[in-house]
Amino acid sequence: MIETADWPAPRRPYRYTVIALCFAATFLCYIDRVNISVAIIPMATEYGWDKTLQGSVMSAFFIGYLLTQIAGGWLADRFGGKPVLAGGVVIWSLFTALTPPAAAGGLAALLVARIGMGVGEGVSFPSIYSLFSRWVPTQERSRAVGLVFSAIPLGTVFALVVTPWIVVRFGWPWAFYAFAALGLIWYGIWQAQVTSSPEQHPRVGAAELRALQPEAGATAASQRPPLSALLGSSAVWAIVVCHFCNNWGGYVLLSWLPTYLNERLDVDLASVGLFAMAPSIVSFLFLNAAGAVGDALLRRGIPTRTVRKLMQTIGFGAIATALLIVPHVDTAPLAIGVMCASSALGAAVAAGFATNHLDIAPRHAGVVMGLSNTAGTLPGVIAVPLSGWIVEATGSWELVFQLAAGVKIFGLLFYLAFAKGEKLFD
Repeated sequence: MIETADWPAPRRPYRYTVIALCFAATFLCYIDRVNISVAIIPMATEYGWDKTLQGSVMSAFFIGYLLTQIAGGWLADRFGGKPVLAGGVVIWSLFTALTPPAAAGGLAALLVARIGMGVGEGVSFPSIYSLFSRWVPTQERSRAVGLVFSAIPLGTVFALVVTPWIVVRFGWPWAFYAFAALGLIWYGIWQAQVTSSPEQHPRVGAAELRALQPEAGATAASQRPPLSALLGSSAVWAIVVCHFCNNWGGYVLLSWLPTYLNERLDVDLASVGLFAMAPSIVSFLFLNAAGAVGDALLRRGIPTRTVRKLMQTIGFGAIATALLIVPHVDTAPLAIGVMCASSALGAAVAAGFATNHLDIAPRHAGVVMGLSNTAGTLPGVIAVPLSGWIVEATGSWELVFQLAAGVKIFGLLFYLAFAKGEKLFD
């Protein structure tokens, strides 16, 4: 709990500060995750790594990321999201700083450092969702989720633009040292400003507390043991499968887009970030728009299930189409244009599966997010090295994109069949 003698009355709901700091944590999370997709190019030259080995280095992060998703969600739901998210940021920032000396020490040490970074980042989204279940009222959750998810492309843009600049001027190790320092600065602000729940915070007034009261009533399903109930729910599995399919294409593009632009479309290293950032800027803008649209549709009385499925169809349909088109274009501007269009429509998932955790299980949102993001992490372990192997074995980027599109289509069909919008667990 934050202790203070006399806080001034806030001019706006204090939950906005919590949401903004969660946005900042996600922004830092993706800076530290994405910088290696650019730094790997000079690292591979220095250490003599082939494509398969590069894929293994990048995917090692996801092994650690897998380990702490469910545990992070459980800890956040049980003890509060504040200490869990704080600990995660400190851990991943320290391992980010250790990446250059680990690389110099050998491949095994580097893999350990990347796994350790993943362990820290693994608790981020489950703890944020747990915080949102306490800090964000139902009618604002699509916007809050959209805002936090928009930090992903913004962090990606920042890393893709700034990392090449740092690499060219100071050497690739400084991309890791500089970004790690930002995480420690965030930690100090977070500790001073946030509590796990609004009733613990002295700056949250009575009006805001009333807006944040949990919905009354509970279904019979909410009385069952939470984990067994969650694992037995088709609605939870709809989110889990959709998260897996969503991240397959996302992680492939996140890890390999700079290399694709560099090798296939002859974009030089210094310009890679400038080309690749356009879809991310579009995503940043439209993820926030999609969240607002989702909340507006709910306020108009459209059933939650209908809103989630509609937005999911728009999002996955657009992205799958773009993945099938991109390998057939032969210029970087045209390829990026296609990706920008898909990013605009694909952002609709912010008001689709991405918010559905908070609809069906508001008091277990951290655990549900842990379950779904565990599944969503598997593509990082599987798809990233598999894509490197496909390109190395066949020379075809087209196969990589076609596979990602097929996975998206499967995920959409599964979600449409099984997703629900009503509260199933309290």
